[in-house]
Amino acid sequence: MRPSLALFISEPGRAIADFGATLATSPVLLRAPRGDGHPVLVLPGLLAEDASTATMRLYLRSLGYEVHGWRLGRNLGPTAAILNGMTARLEAIQRSSVRSVSLVGWSLGGIFARELARARPALTRQVITLGSPFRLGDPADSRASAAYRRLGVLHVSPGSLPPRERLSRPIPVPTTAIYSRLDGVVPWQACINTAGPNRENVAVYSSHMGMGNNAAVLWVIADRLAQPEGSWRPFRAPSLARHLFPERTAA
Repeated sequence: MRPSLALFISEPGRAIADFGATLATSPVLLRAPRGDGHPVLVLPGLLAEDASTATMRLYLRSLGYEVHGWRLGRNLGPTAAILNGMTARLEAIQRSSVRSVSLVGWSLGGIFARELARARPALTRQVITLGSPFRLGDPADSRASAAYRRLGVLHVSPGSLPPRERLSRPIPVPTTAIYSRLDGVVPWQACINTAGPNRENVAVYSSHMGMGNNAAVLWVIADRLAQPEGSWRPFRAPSLARHLFPERTAA
């Protein structure tokens, strides 16, 4: 179901509020679990670029991770340059660090992250998606569908892309899907994993446009990245902040 017009119109204001709340809680965020400093590649959403993920990357870098932007400019969808560039970027990071890479993708960037992991599972440690509609049945249910269609002239031929039903299939690495019932751009139901091992869904209170700058989202990402490689466990909200996590949809 398409998000309501009220949620969509309020997205910019709510995104600003998300960012403000994160600034206010930054001392607490810096107390998040710390991992082993492995490499993390962050992929932006549709029409966004690395600047949109700067806060997230700065935060993860402060926790000791080797954090990378995608360096492919604005996300215009599945163009040949972006599809080839993402794969080359993942391979270069893994080759340089000699460690598997965690992928964090926001919206369309999360769909790209999942398909990168599907194609290169040996290079990928885990995937974390932020409001990514990988189970979207009808493109018209997304408020971003018109913008995506306008960019279609730049995209590779449909025959070169995976069919929509494949996007929803499980990927061969651990994955966490972060979603919000207050998402005003894509239906939250399209952003959650189906039940299965090493797959989970974590709900937060967030706008779509502010998800990458939302304090609860940043905490979940930090918690997931801090897990020792090979010993993945489902997310558990910290006892003093359970109110920030409305529910966990079973997976």
